[in-house]
Amino acid sequence: MKMIINGERVDASDGKIIEVYNPATGEQIDTIPSATAEDVERALDAAQAGKEIWANTPLYERCNILKRFADLIVEHKEELAWINSRDTGKSIKDGRAEMGRIDIMIRGYAERANHLYSDCLPDAQPGMEHDLYIVRREPFGVVACIIPFNYPASLLSQKIAPALAMGNAIIVKPATDNPLTVMRMMELLIEAGVPGNVAQVVSGRGSVVGDKLVGSPKIDVATITSSTEAGISVATAAARNLNHSLMELGGNSALVVFDDTDIDKAAAAAAASRTPNAGQTCGASKRFIVQNTVREQFVSALVEKLKAIKVGDPQDESTDVGCLITEKAAAEVEKQVQHTVSQGAKCVLGGKRYNGAFFPMTVLNDVTPDMDAAKDLEIFGPVFTVIGFDTEEEAVKIANNSKYGLTGGVLTNDYKKAMRVATKMQCGGIVVNGDSNCRPPEMAFGGFKMSGLGREGISATLEEMSQLKTYVFKDIR
Repeated sequence: MKMIINGERVDASDGKIIEVYNPATGEQIDTIPSATAEDVERALDAAQAGKEIWANTPLYERCNILKRFADLIVEHKEELAWINSRDTGKSIKDGRAEMGRIDIMIRGYAERANHLYSDCLPDAQPGMEHDLYIVRREPFGVVACIIPFNYPASLLSQKIAPALAMGNAIIVKPATDNPLTVMRMMELLIEAGVPGNVAQVVSGRGSVVGDKLVGSPKIDVATITSSTEAGISVATAAARNLNHSLMELGGNSALVVFDDTDIDKAAAAAAASRTPNAGQTCGASKRFIVQNTVREQFVSALVEKLKAIKVGDPQDESTDVGCLITEKAAAEVEKQVQHTVSQGAKCVLGGKRYNGAFFPMTVLNDVTPDMDAAKDLEIFGPVFTVIGFDTEEEAVKIANNSKYGLTGGVLTNDYKKAMRVATKMQCGGIVVNGDSNCRPPEMAFGGFKMSGLGREGISATLEEMSQLKTYVFKDIR
């Protein structure tokens, strides 16, 4: 598959490629260009012309093109789901589930952009009574979109749809390990009618493409979904040019389970949160903070539910959960599990990787608040760390004792208690009587603390992708 630079499908200027493998089988499925710094610079230069063209394209035309893009996504939904599954190692069920909401998301951004109204300021201060103050939202210019491996289609759409709707040009950098879903969607975006210097995709190593993009004075916004460490690096590079940053970063989300809730339903909610995409989901519940009076009951119920999950060939229609993105990622999860066990946790299910990138459903009980997994160690795989507590205050303290603050959940039949705990938990989104893995397209999604900057979602990102400009008309009345 080729890059798209200035409307042309191109190879890297030096001809170098990166091989793309199916992580479940180890089979090579394609190659992509390994872009050079010169390739990135060509895309940046093209975007300077593209941003002028697109900013001067009427809003309704931009949104109509986005709707045509949504139509093409629907038309190619099954093709994209299979690319997604082979590209990421997620089950075809998960691949279809991801693709099933993309057109809704794109149309939602387009419709809201068409109804995002400007302000006219009142003459609230002396001296304003003869003037007219009108506030408009205008594009930034060029947006660099850094796409992660775990939900490439969804997170691409969350970035490019609002950026384009608000009149910005975009340059997309897909994940190196699994770029094919993103690159195919970008082809469809061009087919829908977005000019080739407005929407470009440059593939390659983050150390070349990503660093060159976010550090360039020729971009105006960097938007990224990645680890906190990567986010800090991007923010540092962007700050040199005072470029805006929009970041959804790491998380170690807590699900607090009180003893007055239905434990079987709590175990089902935990399983539903952590199993999709083999646990490689930023907002999924990762720390299960369970009242000690029902902790063993919760663990038993959770283990039984997880035993029913079929982990296997992602392209098998009966498979529930596929593999991790790479063998290296699976080895890292295994290392983290072993580390947590060495600190005193008890592994009651799973714990060892197999067949390269595959990792079983894993439950760690007897995790204590002082262990790394109970605080800042984000295990990015299908691992359930269960931490006991006795009092409401203790549960909140454990939940907040992390550098992360992405999402959270509270399970209890006492709604006053639920609201007390939800108010005190330091995170960007909280689910009462449900798990934390909740992200409808409309939701303003993002975190507190080191889980990110800004919000993504139809209700928020159009504002993030535009800047305010005030027009003052003097002495007109």
